[in-house]
Amino acid sequence: MSASATSVMARVAKGGPAAMEDCLARYGGLVWSLARRFSPTNADAEDAVQEVFIEVWRNADRYDEAIASEATFIAMIARRRLIDRQRRSERQPQTTSWDETTLPQSARDPAEWLQVCDDAKRARAKMQELSDEQQRVLLLALEGGCSQSEIAERLRLPLGTVKTHARRGLIRLRELLAAGTDKLTGKGGAA
Repeated sequence: MSASATSVMARVAKGGPAAMEDCLARYGGLVWSLARRFSPTNADAEDAVQEVFIEVWRNADRYDEAIASEATFIAMIARRRLIDRQRRSERQPQTTSWDETTLPQSARDPAEWLQVCDDAKRARAKMQELSDEQQRVLLLALEGGCSQSEIAERLRLPLGTVKTHARRGLIRLRELLAAGTDKLTGKGGAA
């Protein structure tokens, strides 16, 4: 009996009924050890081993015993497949799970978020008590996201005037909010 007649790869290439099982039994340990080195987890290594043996099955007819041993042929296929898998995984964008540590503080606690919304609503109501210029400057800054230079250009005001309206408006708004808080808590008043 010739070497090719007993070759596992020759039997796999001919589609022999138990040839692939023999191939797995004979070279499974070799492929598993390579896969484990290239894979971050056992589950990933198991998937890699499956891919390698599918590739071996597809390319069994290309095996030439005059060029290399079966172990070398299979190890070469395994190495190529594992490098391809590694490169593919490196190209995948890294994802992280959202957990409470990555969420902004306001997204973690609904009660805190409601408090922020209430404060914003109170501030908006108190803004009505500011001068028209102060209201326009603060609305463009807070809701429009405009810089002070952009506000000056839009309102055709000098930059220094815009800064003054913003500063005085914020100081006045802080006073109005503090006075409103004092009324709610009963603090202040008779000084």
